[in-house]
Amino acid sequence: MTIIQITELAKSYQKPVLRGINIKINKGEPIALVGANGAGKTTLFSCIAGFIPFDSGVISVLGEQPGSPNLVNRIGVLPQDARLNPDETIEAQLSFLAQLQGLSKAQALAESQRVLGLVDLQAHGAAKPVQLSHGMAKRVAIAQALIGTPELVLLDEPTAGLDPLNARELRQLIKSLSSHTTFIISSHNLDELESLCREVYYLENGQISRHLDLHDQQQSCLSLELLRETPLAKQALEQLETVTQVSSTQDRVFIINYHDNSGMALEQAIFRLLAQQDWPYKLLMQGKTLEESLFG
Repeated sequence: MTIIQITELAKSYQKPVLRGINIKINKGEPIALVGANGAGKTTLFSCIAGFIPFDSGVISVLGEQPGSPNLVNRIGVLPQDARLNPDETIEAQLSFLAQLQGLSKAQALAESQRVLGLVDLQAHGAAKPVQLSHGMAKRVAIAQALIGTPELVLLDEPTAGLDPLNARELRQLIKSLSSHTTFIISSHNLDELESLCREVYYLENGQISRHLDLHDQQQSCLSLELLRETPLAKQALEQLETVTQVSSTQDRVFIINYHDNSGMALEQAIFRLLAQQDWPYKLLMQGKTLEESLFG
């Protein structure tokens, strides 16, 4: 099922920001949107959510135009710099947002308590934003994006400002909800995206310049990182049976391509080589990291 279809989307703020975006996203596992600062990620999210008009092109979200009343409670959004009303309690704000989705007052209160529980803040419903830490306020903003169990959720830098434990718990929450909600996540944390997402869209100069399937990146490829510079390592790796190519994109990091169905035997051969040559290593892993795939 297609949840987002974008054709030739363009948007300018005095100068072009989005230049003919074409994307088709299907329901399923979380999707990553990656790009440098100023690449247009937040603008793209805002167009999809219906927050801002766009200059030209077509966007279909769950079969509707962005901002359609028919999308109420079907799409949730975490803006990059979401702010809370300083004068209202957390529970009151979430209840109000739930009532905007058509819930009764009692249902909205129950829904606010449910989403606060998802982010482990059910004990803080009576607090006002000034009483919350930055990380807690961010978790409340995430909770509001989950009101009504939407089919699609856009998360712009969801773990920015969260401590490692809460960031980990959020990743686990996203995984647990992905059976019925499709998440599109914009983040500079490539390791985090790699742990959550299978598909990655790279936004560059206002266009989608790359679309990666991380599952494909894991096939017929190993990554080796040594702990010290070893001038002879590349040549030695190239001589191993079934190896087709060895590239080095960083000091001490090697990408080893090999013939299909020979990965296990090759791993054993590499371990023997490392032991024989006394080359200390940091990791040997299947596939390439997202960083290597994008920038290697």
